[in-house]
Amino acid sequence: NGTTGVTTPGVTSTGTMSSTGVITASQGVGGTPAFSAILSANQSLTASTFTKLNFNTEEFDTNSNYDTTNYRFTPTVAGYYQVSAAIYPNTTVTAIINYIYKNGATYKGSAGTSTSAVATCLVYMNGSTDYIESYGYCTGTTPVVLASSSVTYFQAVLVRSA
Repeated sequence: NGTTGVTTPGVTSTGTMSSTGVITASQGVGGTPAFSAILSANQSLTASTFTKLNFNTEEFDTNSNYDTTNYRFTPTVAGYYQVSAAIYPNTTVTAIINYIYKNGATYKGSAGTSTSAVATCLVYMNGSTDYIESYGYCTGTTPVVLASSSVTYFQAVLVRSA
């Protein structure tokens, strides 16, 4: 019986070995960052203008890297992250665009006609200054994004450390 440490670049974990040789791992600080955030209320957008989405409610945040005030994810572990953002209009629109921004600039996006837009991508984050945000764009007179965790969300998870 005892405890052993395992270190990989940017990730520190510990494990406990039983007398039968079974190792039970436990995630340490800087383990596998992941978050999921949703809107707490419907969000009005300015028509035909890219607007940052106010994902201000965390469903989970395993490494405390999501900022519910600035609506951005700044992971502290360098690596490759799978990112998804979905928006669903609560009003009639003729076009909808969903963009994932990296460091304040357009990175990847998806467009829809009137129902929803889901953007997903794999992005390298340096673990210190890189951050991602979600922006929406809708046409129509008073576009509103629906606050529903099943159709409007922003999330990411580390899939491979650098």
